[in-house]
Amino acid sequence: MAPSHVLVALDGSALAEAALAEALDIFDCRVTLLNVVTPLDSSMSEGGVLETDGDRRESAHERAEQVLARAREQAADVDRTVETAVETGDPAEAILGFVEESDIDHVVLGSHSEDGGLSERLLGTVATTVVSEAPVTVTVVR
Repeated sequence: MAPSHVLVALDGSALAEAALAEALDIFDCRVTLLNVVTPLDSSMSEGGVLETDGDRRESAHERAEQVLARAREQAADVDRTVETAVETGDPAEAILGFVEESDIDHVVLGSHSEDGGLSERLLGTVATTVVSEAPVTVTVVR
């Protein structure tokens, strides 16, 4: 059965853009884009790192909004309208929580970041966690 509400998790990487393109191409349903801003004590950040400093918190949320604005433009280029959301917390937990709270029936995300090193391994960990724990179908784009 075709999904009625797809969540695309975005982190600003080229793989996330590819995941969005894949979702828009394959699914003709409601699409929500999610970017997660991660506190410093979490393992990695998709939207940016949050510290106790208010300016840094604001900057991280501004970056998240910029990621989502670019994604809205990408969707508009193929005549699609999308919804957007920014969450704060551990990325895998935030994605899984959003799935539960928002009646999502399919998740699409990139397999990992393309900047190499630690963040690549951590984003791969997010994808692995979402695939293993999501109560819905997950498509991972490589």
